[in-house]
Amino acid sequence: MTGAADLSVARSVVDELIRLAAMEIPGVVRVDGAGRHWTVALLGRRPVCRIDGRRVDVRLAIVARPGHELVPLTRQVRAAVASAIERLVGLEAGRIVIVVDGVGA
Repeated sequence: MTGAADLSVARSVVDELIRLAAMEIPGVVRVDGAGRHWTVALLGRRPVCRIDGRRVDVRLAIVARPGHELVPLTRQVRAAVASAIERLVGLEAGRIVIVVDGVGA
């Protein structure tokens, strides 16, 4: 892309893009992670991402829908998250760890 302008994006925006990318995958009930109890109750938990220069490393915990195969599901989530980071923010997707933190509705 020629003539691209510099872009500053808050980490909370990157977190939300990652969460939304994961939620678009059929079989993901919700995205979990670390957070304060009241914010978790209201908003759900946020992914943990680390931005180092142009590289974004992510640790994301999901709850899977019952009956979905977990290995293909985590591959799809990983691919969606990497695509969102690269396509929407223009950064490089680094290490993406997907943890299945539960199965439920």
